[in-house]
Amino acid sequence: MILASLVDVTSAVRWESLGLDPVAIDLGFFKIRWYSLAYITGILVGWWYLGKLCAQPGSPMAKRHVDDYVFYATLGIILGGRLGYILFYKPEMIQQPASMLKLWEGGMSFHGGVIGVLLGILWFARANKLNWLRINDYVVVVYPIGHFLGRLANFVNGELWGRETDVSWGMIFPGGGEVVRHPSQLYEAGLEGIALGLIMSFLFWKTDARYKPGCLVGHFLLWMGVFRFIVETVREPDAGVYGLFGMTMGQTLCLPLVVIGLYMIATANGRRQRIESVAGQSSVA
Repeated sequence: MILASLVDVTSAVRWESLGLDPVAIDLGFFKIRWYSLAYITGILVGWWYLGKLCAQPGSPMAKRHVDDYVFYATLGIILGGRLGYILFYKPEMIQQPASMLKLWEGGMSFHGGVIGVLLGILWFARANKLNWLRINDYVVVVYPIGHFLGRLANFVNGELWGRETDVSWGMIFPGGGEVVRHPSQLYEAGLEGIALGLIMSFLFWKTDARYKPGCLVGHFLLWMGVFRFIVETVREPDAGVYGLFGMTMGQTLCLPLVVIGLYMIATANGRRQRIESVAGQSSVA
């Protein structure tokens, strides 16, 4: 067994050999990291795609609202994601306020980001007298874009690697010891980014889900919860952070997502109504 393990280590791909660098642009006095670019690109591409979605009949908001919404969403993602990471995974950072501001070093929670975006949209919807739930139905179709880019950035940073494995595509990551591990960042990018994005776009463009308030939100929570729960089985859990019944904290936090998602889908037909487009287009029954 020990010999087999040594063979795996010597033959496995090392992260360093890929030539990846967390810093995208280094001007000496100023550095731009891929992690930061992932967030910026995700927000810009998401902004463009949300505009396309809202140009369709029955949109809950006009283009002017989309432009304003980006500010609230960005604020929610950053504050919610960072605070969620600190509260769920690194509470000791509260004793070091300066470290809480170092976003460029990574450390964002998906679950915290979701809560932050929901609160940001609530604030935005009330300020503009728009339907909060229907806005969320459109936003969740866009979200996988940023999530995909963020997980790729995690891989480029050589962080959030998976558990020990003997699969042929396993890798040795810096900070992970001389152990072959799952490249779980890429699994998340594929499932929670590409797969989820395709599911949400299909439901939006090919079904009437967007006319049933909360239906798309329900599917997003359900599939995100399922995909994240699966990836958590191969993702290295945070040291000293435990969930319920032997599950990781990530798996534990996925359970309410699945339950709420199923509820939103099951009750969506009851919330269906005549949709009047904010953009001034014809209403959709």
